[in-house]
Amino acid sequence: MRKERPVTYVEVAIDTIGFEGIAVGRVDGVVHFVEGALPGERVTARVKGKKKRFVEAVATEIHEPSAYRLEPPCPHFGACGGCKWQHFDYGEQCVWKRQHLIDAFERIGHVSVGEYRPTVACPQPYHYRNKMEFSFGASRWLTNEEIASGEIFETSFALGLHVPGRFDKVRHLDDCMLQSALANRILKTTHELAERYGIKAHHQRFHDGFARHLVIRTSVATGAVMAILVTTSPSDDAERAFIASWLDQHAGLPADSTLVAAVNDTRSPVAVGTIVEQRGPGYLEEDSHGIRYRISPFSFFQTNTVQLPNLVTRAIDAADIGSDDVVWDLYCGTGTLTLPAARRAKHVVGAELVASSIADARANAERNGIANVEFHTVDLHSAAATTLLDSFPKPDVLLVDPPRAGMHAMLVEHILRIDAPKVVYVSCNPATQARDCALLAEKYDVRFVTPVDMFPQTFHVEAVALLERRTE
Repeated sequence: MRKERPVTYVEVAIDTIGFEGIAVGRVDGVVHFVEGALPGERVTARVKGKKKRFVEAVATEIHEPSAYRLEPPCPHFGACGGCKWQHFDYGEQCVWKRQHLIDAFERIGHVSVGEYRPTVACPQPYHYRNKMEFSFGASRWLTNEEIASGEIFETSFALGLHVPGRFDKVRHLDDCMLQSALANRILKTTHELAERYGIKAHHQRFHDGFARHLVIRTSVATGAVMAILVTTSPSDDAERAFIASWLDQHAGLPADSTLVAAVNDTRSPVAVGTIVEQRGPGYLEEDSHGIRYRISPFSFFQTNTVQLPNLVTRAIDAADIGSDDVVWDLYCGTGTLTLPAARRAKHVVGAELVASSIADARANAERNGIANVEFHTVDLHSAAATTLLDSFPKPDVLLVDPPRAGMHAMLVEHILRIDAPKVVYVSCNPATQARDCALLAEKYDVRFVTPVDMFPQTFHVEAVALLERRTE
């Protein structure tokens, strides 16, 4: 049997907070990463693990609290994988997000930036998400307090958010402070129905069980909601009755709401599936920059509708598009940047891997009377993409908004060959953005970077970078 390791505590003075939201201090010159601490604090921390160059720990007692420390309003803070900065004053969150951006460009990319602009704060720090993905789990995570309480919990079923670092553990919750009250109502109803029908959660390790995911999307523009229940194929009367009862709640939802039952019998943990039953129109509508967007169940759309106009404005203004310009929008999604750009440009080309997003983008262009735009479904990280891109008219402005992993090196090389005068790079990951900008530095200078906070209460930040081609 494995021997119990002795518990070690250490006192740490916190200097800074890293990009992953973990506080950093030093003890006898050794770096300590301390969960739950804030810059300027002196804490006692329990050592979780020791590596060759650093120590991982978690704060257990705060001796000198930061002036920016708050009491987290959510009872699940620290246990679920959602918010990690609820204990941190929101203004200071914005300050540190800008610093993380600077650190990424200076330490990871080693890129010279003309100007780091202030963080564009979100006007609504809570209840801002228009989409949440919840997981069913066959192994419920209990906190130390719950274990010590002596109360008996059902641990073989959970519906909520994954615990950080544990793909198989889910924190059971029926209310989330990041989503709307209506979305929380659907989450709570799903809990009640699952209990009523004795539904089993899909087990991530053994790949059995029925319920897999609950995705809830809300429209700020219309007040409608779209919820997607993802399960394996139902195999008994209880499972079929659960789906039917879950769909029946549609009658009590706002007009133009949609409920979707989808099936995923694969081992993939992604919250998608084949739609087998539907109530409602099958899409949501959202407004941004005077454009009405139609969003399908599995299409990408920025998750913070309230802050979206600020992000789009910074990107489009940075591009400074002229009426004779040709614009490419790579990773265009449903056209969030493409369509506002088309309002200013001569012609815009959008490209994206997800076919449903491209279908939505085309429908959005048609419904908004925007004719000077074309959309293409293509894997931008494939060799075939370069052939397709070469068939487009050469761009005056290039917009890129890749996923967290950033751009494939092959696409970066192709962008260098395209030689567009301006590149506006929008990213939700400063580390990969800085890495790609370092590759593009062969021809481009980064004039400025603007952090835009799309994710309050977390360490994540969106950023808009303007790159201009050197003329010498």
